[in-house]
Amino acid sequence: MDRPHSPRLFEELASLVTEGYLSESRDIDRMDSLGILRVINDQDQKVPEAVGECLPDVARVVERVTESFRAGGRLLYVGAGTSGRLGILDAAECPPTFGTAPEEVVGIIAGGRESMFRAREGAEDDEVAGARAIESHGVGSRDSVVGIAASRRTPYVRGALSKARELGAFTALVTCNPGDAQAHPAEVVVAPVVGPEVVTGSTRMKAGTAQKLVLNMITTASMIRRGKTLGNLMIDLRPGSAKLVERSRRIVMKVTGVDYDGAVELLRAADGRVKTAIVMGCRTVDAAEADRLLHEADGFVRRVLEGAP
Repeated sequence: MDRPHSPRLFEELASLVTEGYLSESRDIDRMDSLGILRVINDQDQKVPEAVGECLPDVARVVERVTESFRAGGRLLYVGAGTSGRLGILDAAECPPTFGTAPEEVVGIIAGGRESMFRAREGAEDDEVAGARAIESHGVGSRDSVVGIAASRRTPYVRGALSKARELGAFTALVTCNPGDAQAHPAEVVVAPVVGPEVVTGSTRMKAGTAQKLVLNMITTASMIRRGKTLGNLMIDLRPGSAKLVERSRRIVMKVTGVDYDGAVELLRAADGRVKTAIVMGCRTVDAAEADRLLHEADGFVRRVLEGAP
C-alpha cells in the first residue's frame, strides 16, 4: 500500500541510533554460519553494559512501581511489535513466579491480541488507539504505565503515555535511543544505548534483549520490595505444575529444616501457600495464626521470622 511521503519522518528515523549502520556486519552476507554467529555474539555482549549505565533510572521506576502495588494499583506495559510482545511475556510470568493476580501486571500491544502472534506493523502508528487502550483499561492515579519502544518515537506508545499521565498514573519509557527526556510524556526514561543492530533496524535483536533485561529488573525488583521472596527464594509462587509443586516443597524444606514428608504436610495444611507453610513450620503455629502473623507483617516472611521469640 502506498503511503504519503514524509521527509520529516525520514530524517527522524535516520537520526536514531537503532537505525544506524554497523560497520562490523557490513559484509555479513559473505560470512559462513560461524562467522555470522560471532558477529552477533560480539554485539550481544555489549547489551548488559548498556543496561548497567541506566540502573539509577531503572531504580526510580522500581520505586514508583512498588508504590503503585502498595497502593493497590497495577503495572501496565504498553508497546508495539517486539516491544509489546516483551511486555506481555513479562506480565504473563508474574502470576506463576510471584503469585500475583493476572490483573496486577498487564501487557498491552498495539493491534490487540492478534498482534502477539502475527506482526501488524501499521498498528504502531495509531496514537489515538494508544490513548484509547489506556482508557479502556481504566488507568488511574494508583497505576504505573511503562511504555516500551526501541525507536522512542512510536506513536501508539506516545499516545498511551500521554493519556496515562493525564489520568495521574506514573509513566516511564524503556527505549534504546537517547534524547531529550523533557520532550517525551514519560516521567522517567530508561535508555540503554546498544548501538546499531547487526541487521540494520532489526530491533528485535540487541534492543529487544536490552528491553527484556530492563523489564526483568522492574518486575523482579518491585516484587522483592513487596516481600515476594525470602532471600532469593520465590516464596509466593503458585504451584500450578508438577515442577512448581516440587519446588514449593524444596523451598519449605530449605527454610524450615523439615524433611520431604514434613514439607508435604505443611503445604497441605497451608493449602499450598508456601509463605504460610514456612511460618507454620518456623513458628510452630497453625495456618490461621500463620496468616495472621503474615498480615501484620504486610506479607513479609522475614519480618515474621526475625520477630520470632
